[in-house]
Amino acid sequence: MTSTSASISISTGPRAGRKEWTAFVVLMLPLLLVSMDVSVLYFAVPAISRELHPSSTQQLWIFDIYAFALAGLLITMGALGDRFGRRKLLLFGAAAFGAASVAAAYAQSAETLIAARAVLGIGGATLMPSTMALIRNLFLDEKQRATAIAIWSSAMAGGIALGSVLSGVMIEHFWWGSVFLINVPAMVLLLALVPLLVPEFKDPKPGAFDLPSVPLSLAAVLPVIYGLKKTAADNGVSPIPLLSIVAGLAVGAVFLRRQRTRRDAMISPELFHHRGFGPSIALNALATFAMMGSAYFTTQYLQSVLGKGPLEAALWSLAPSVCVGIAGPAAAAAVQRGADRAHVIGAGFLTGALGYGILALAGTDALWTVLIGAAVLASGIVMVMSLVTDMAIGTVPPKRAGSAAALLETGQEFGGAMGMAVLGSVGTAVYRSDVKDSLGGELPRGALDQARETLGAAVAVAGKLKGRTGEQLLDAAREAFTHGMRIACGAGAVVLVAAAVLALVTLRRVEAAGPAAGGAAKAGDVPSTGAGVPLTGAGVPLTGAGVPLTGAGVPLTGADEAADRGETVSEAVSEAAAPGR
Repeated sequence: MTSTSASISISTGPRAGRKEWTAFVVLMLPLLLVSMDVSVLYFAVPAISRELHPSSTQQLWIFDIYAFALAGLLITMGALGDRFGRRKLLLFGAAAFGAASVAAAYAQSAETLIAARAVLGIGGATLMPSTMALIRNLFLDEKQRATAIAIWSSAMAGGIALGSVLSGVMIEHFWWGSVFLINVPAMVLLLALVPLLVPEFKDPKPGAFDLPSVPLSLAAVLPVIYGLKKTAADNGVSPIPLLSIVAGLAVGAVFLRRQRTRRDAMISPELFHHRGFGPSIALNALATFAMMGSAYFTTQYLQSVLGKGPLEAALWSLAPSVCVGIAGPAAAAAVQRGADRAHVIGAGFLTGALGYGILALAGTDALWTVLIGAAVLASGIVMVMSLVTDMAIGTVPPKRAGSAAALLETGQEFGGAMGMAVLGSVGTAVYRSDVKDSLGGELPRGALDQARETLGAAVAVAGKLKGRTGEQLLDAAREAFTHGMRIACGAGAVVLVAAAVLALVTLRRVEAAGPAAGGAAKAGDVPSTGAGVPLTGAGVPLTGAGVPLTGAGVPLTGADEAADRGETVSEAVSEAAAPGR
């Protein structure tokens, strides 16, 4: 293979047997649990508030510390797995995740719960790159690999939705800590079965570990994620988030320069030798941009426009997962039958654009339009993510699979946060303008200013106003939000059409590499054609940088807004679940 190769023939390795497929099922457990952990707190927050009495700031950290720990450590953990063993890192992460789950379940203070959530994030950062890289090595046969990726993608489609629903059910029958204890049996099973079913894989000659790159990667990733997330929460650009993004990008430039000039770099330039790797990361980030951008609106629409409670909204949101479960296998089957991968990826983006177009037709009472649009959008995104992940992981040398997986996942965090910030800001600008135009002369100045902030704030103000005035405000706010959603969805459709063109141009005549990408097999490092799936499955970034498409309850951005208003997250949850929302 050379860096200028446009295509590489794919070698078919030995077929996986029952042991490998059993190992695959076991390796799906941590991915499902880590993704569910993003949303399990939605229904637990009121109970946590009653028992632990956290401040508004502490409540935000209970949500956010998991996200920041996971996002910041992905690159480091991917490199550690390549050097010291992916199975070893997986077992360490599973033990940490299980222990932290128990600590979180029985936390007696907000500080303890925050610390436990941080350890959960660290454990998640070890689990995900290790799992993806191990699956890459289990399936050497091209068709089996594609099947595994399709199953993996489809199974993850409802992961975060299941988390929110399961959280509601557990809270109905048990105490709030039970939402964490559901992790423990799966992690025990993982610790017992992985040593029996999964062989160890690592770089046989890893070289020295680039320790200074660890703080550099953290200082590059975290400020950008924070800045984008804060921009989405503030519904617009403000100085501190902007400075945070600029600072993170500046450190990132230093980090990248270090990676290009060191032989023992944490991110080896060897990863980018194949033409398909870089575009795969970019296209994967664009797909996550689209998914999280729509999630910002769909969760609020179900609750605040249609007035559904959190659990009901979560149950309705499971519906799109049915279609998503078909999309992954269909895309894999098309490529196996000889369809050009670039064309199928482009078709996935265009399918997502169609989904955005359907969402752009929604009115203030259009449940099925929103569900159908979300299903079509998610199906297209799953098609894209399955195939670009296969390409990215399959084109790198097997010894670098963990680092490649970590880069993919980190790119998803940036894409998801950017989607929330950009499309969320577009929708908010339209919302604020419409509310002012509709109600500028009919409300007291203070009430108007509050109602213009967010739809949730408008619902709260409307509940305090008497008679026809409150009803007019609620109707105007819902119409303004829906109008903003339509404009943002139109913008999202344009982005996905552009992404389809980009895929056709950058992936022209580029194929995923098989064993040739890694050279001959080496002890402890079995080359394969690649397997894996984006950390978010159906397209929801695992760090919870925004609101999951299928989630319910208070969006993370709503929690930020609650803190800015001096309101607790539990109060925001209560407002979200209040009748008439």
